[in-house]
Amino acid sequence: MANEPNKSNYPKPMSFTAIVFWTGLFGGLFWGTLGFIAYYFNFTEIRPNVILEPWALGKWKNEWLGTVISIILLGLFSVGAAFVYSLALKKFNGVWLGLAYGIGLFLIVYLILNPIFPGIKPFLSLGRDTLITTICLYMVYGLFIGYSINYEYEINHMAENESAT
Repeated sequence: MANEPNKSNYPKPMSFTAIVFWTGLFGGLFWGTLGFIAYYFNFTEIRPNVILEPWALGKWKNEWLGTVISIILLGLFSVGAAFVYSLALKKFNGVWLGLAYGIGLFLIVYLILNPIFPGIKPFLSLGRDTLITTICLYMVYGLFIGYSINYEYEINHMAENESAT
């Protein structure tokens, strides 16, 4: 029929793996940038550049180039975190698991990985503003990753069920 749209006119949807990659990359870049903005406005004493401290030498890591490279690195590490969520938790519904995932990432970074980063004070020495701001950033990051991945998984799962019938 002439009025029916031709399926070849529409782009092929991205694979679930590609969606997880782009969700992780965008999440890391976006929330890393918001972390820098929080540092700039003194909501937190931790800047994204602490990710470069164990590996990079020189003063450039504390300047604008170091900030940009740090945010890009956060985006790349976020891709890994998104794939971990995808492998372990994609089938669970709700926002609470994403929030818990963000808190779990916060605890891993600030309690377990803290000795690697000399720019981060010990957990109990951090200021109240820093703790509240970073916990909130990690929670909304986990919520973003969790909800986005779960939503795409459910959409793909429903499409597979519809095509099987």
